[in-house]
Amino acid sequence: MRIVFMGSPSFATLPLKALAAAGHELVAVVTQPDRPAGRQRQLTPPPVKLAARELGIPVLQPETLRDPAVVEHLIALHPDVGVVAAYGEILRRNVLTIPPLGYLNIHPSLLPLHRGPSPVAGAILAGDSQTGVTIMRLDAGMDSGPILAQEKVDLPPTAQAGPLTDALFALGSRLLVESLAAYAAGSREPQPQDHHLATVTPMLKKGDGTVDWALSAVQIERMIRAYDPWPGAQTIWRGQGLRLIAATQESDGAGGSAPGTIIGQGAGRGPLVATGDGLLELREIQPAGRRPMSGEAWLAGLRDREGRFGA
Repeated sequence: MRIVFMGSPSFATLPLKALAAAGHELVAVVTQPDRPAGRQRQLTPPPVKLAARELGIPVLQPETLRDPAVVEHLIALHPDVGVVAAYGEILRRNVLTIPPLGYLNIHPSLLPLHRGPSPVAGAILAGDSQTGVTIMRLDAGMDSGPILAQEKVDLPPTAQAGPLTDALFALGSRLLVESLAAYAAGSREPQPQDHHLATVTPMLKKGDGTVDWALSAVQIERMIRAYDPWPGAQTIWRGQGLRLIAATQESDGAGGSAPGTIIGQGAGRGPLVATGDGLLELREIQPAGRRPMSGEAWLAGLRDREGRFGA
């Protein structure tokens, strides 16, 4: 099949490579423009661009798909179908109607649950016991199109958003390749979602990672996993920033201590912190400007334990 592929981040290279390996003709890859990155703010290409170059696929990097010249270029490619994997821009109707078979999207959730831009974080924050991946045909709504294929997996209580996203896109890549032939032949029809069951996730912002210690230990521990690697769970200790990398809930009580107070050491010997409900042991942290370290090592370096996180 003639496929135009749209995607940008590293996990979107997985379906791109899977489609190429399956023998499809990738007529173009559309990805975001190079952006400044790193401390030096050097122009850096999206990972999908680099993968496309390795595969010898033409690359388009428009600032927006609203440009009529870009739309005309896509029409001239005569794609049979489009595939979208975290491209970074909502497709308008004039783009959606270009391929006869439309655009298929890999969405890392069990739609209609966790629509929107942060489905993996949404599943972790909700405490879901299962998650999965959905192959859907895009429509003009937000992740509201009919479902072509879906597969469930268990969601471990220790899952972190970064590795889980990679795993779901690997699963989605296989599911996409397996579904394409039947879809093109008309033997598999996308089925409408039950919109009454839909939940929506927000666009994550840097400030979302700031820990409110009045929340429960369960909520904060989920935040740490859901916001890894970005925006990261952050707090302050004596005026210095501290990133929280791993934690465990230790017990149900906080002994009347103010949220954010260190009340001792946990089973893993990291600081045991009071929250609005329960205790949280900080197993791995990263002080500003330093390397990640165990909570026990950080605690050993304190002269005293007076003070509160976040204060």
